[in-house]
Amino acid sequence: MTNNNRDVDVVLFGASGFLGGLVAQYLAESAPPGLRVGLAGRSIERLQAVRGQLGAAAATWPLIAADVTDPSSLAALARATRVIATTVDPYRPHGLALVEACTAAGTHYADVTGEVLFVRDSIDRYHDRATRAGTRIVHCCGVDSIPSDLAVLVLHQAALADGAGELEDVTLVVTRWKGHLGGGTLVSIEGILDEVRASERSRRLIEDPYALSPERSAEPDLGDERDLSWIKHDDDLGIWVGPFVMAGVNTRIVRRSNALSNWAYGRKFRYREVSGYGSALLAPVQAVAATTAMMGLVTGVTFLPSRGLLHRVLPAPGEGPSEKARRAGSFRMELHARTSLGARYIGEVDVAGDPGFAATSVMLGESALCLAMDGDRLPPAAGVLTPATALGTALVDRVRAAGITLTTRRITPH
Repeated sequence: MTNNNRDVDVVLFGASGFLGGLVAQYLAESAPPGLRVGLAGRSIERLQAVRGQLGAAAATWPLIAADVTDPSSLAALARATRVIATTVDPYRPHGLALVEACTAAGTHYADVTGEVLFVRDSIDRYHDRATRAGTRIVHCCGVDSIPSDLAVLVLHQAALADGAGELEDVTLVVTRWKGHLGGGTLVSIEGILDEVRASERSRRLIEDPYALSPERSAEPDLGDERDLSWIKHDDDLGIWVGPFVMAGVNTRIVRRSNALSNWAYGRKFRYREVSGYGSALLAPVQAVAATTAMMGLVTGVTFLPSRGLLHRVLPAPGEGPSEKARRAGSFRMELHARTSLGARYIGEVDVAGDPGFAATSVMLGESALCLAMDGDRLPPAAGVLTPATALGTALVDRVRAAGITLTTRRITPH
């Protein structure tokens, strides 16, 4: 479990932030006694306040001062631990220095980014170096994109075990989403929109379904795989569907998992994510209303005058929902899959707790514990990876044990 060449096994960076505090609480409740955990951030005083609320299990956790603007402090932080989990966002302006430090020190890394441009830069700069160093750099270990990535992995494993062929068409349908927007997420969205508006290259990258592919030219040409932009009736599923706000990152992470696995899911693997509204008479009305609201928010944060108004009513960075609101949140996803031999499967992800806060704190916490404790069960991979390719079945088992429903069943005869 431990490595005496490092001071600690896991460091949580950003522990004094809102999400960081939730992850710290989760680790205090879930980490085994033998695991050495540290808390890191800019202010030792704020870290002391966080640690003081975590109970006896965390009373002796070391506190480490580190700042994203100080590369030397990040290098020292990376050398002190075997694993770093970071909640310091937005990642695009702040994250690459820590990825570099972890790559240089041979320290495994996990974050909860949903920023495609940041992940692409991380791949381009550090994948080869991290691969040579045997280091796992694992992005998107929160609600972006663990539910999507692990659910497709489980579907693939079920079809493989059944001899049912490769996955060809998989649609993830969000059937319930009750959560809150965090201030840090809002700032990340604003930064992405500003960059896309200013850079044609960034715009093309964001729109590319294979933006995170390890080798873009090797990807198959399967026709139009762009994310859904408006509502439609899905005749195969028999329901009305609309855009899902996180499809832009999740689908690209899942496609990267397929490519990093030498296209084990299938060379004709097509994947999309949508919001589902059912088949009732009012379903299209509900779909239009929800999609219009989502587009209105994006428009509002795109333009500076309306952005200022939104900042007055939406959470500021470092703010989040109350404990009662976090407990009241939840989400559910269904995955509908068809294989090359015509078999059909349904997968399900069902999670209690606010997606971006309660659920994400569990997912990042378990990802960090998985990196620190499950080395002999992890896939033989290194580099800038995805949750499925870096942590695989070990993380599936962990999130299930933590109360997250992740199942699959075949719905056609064997």
